[in-house]
Amino acid sequence: MLGLDTNVLVRFLVQDDQAQFERAQKIIGRESRIGGGVLIGLLVLLETEWVLRSRYSLSKAEILAAFSGLLGSTELRFEDEHSIESALFVWKDSAADFADCLIGARHRALGCRATASFDAKAAKLPGFVAA
Repeated sequence: MLGLDTNVLVRFLVQDDQAQFERAQKIIGRESRIGGGVLIGLLVLLETEWVLRSRYSLSKAEILAAFSGLLGSTELRFEDEHSIESALFVWKDSAADFADCLIGARHRALGCRATASFDAKAAKLPGFVAA
């Protein structure tokens, strides 16, 4: 299995550098053909959301669509896919940051009864408590 760094995933998604997009596409295709698979880790997904929002000014809806497309891909594997799906489900209707939604989902997956936060928006999420 081959893990992707954020810069490869971002180029694959935004296609703003044609040569790098094609290289990313070839890497993903090659790994899928040889059966190793391509992994997107939680940290890479968090960083990708931040880059898409802050650098490329993508809306939440556009990021949700991009991430949903990634999750629907047969070529890609994800670290804790269930937590990612849960986080995206909560995030789509929340004022909280994607990172907080993913933190809460991951904590639930790890058996935490709740996540304590000073962040007022995050504290309103299911499974969070105000610290």
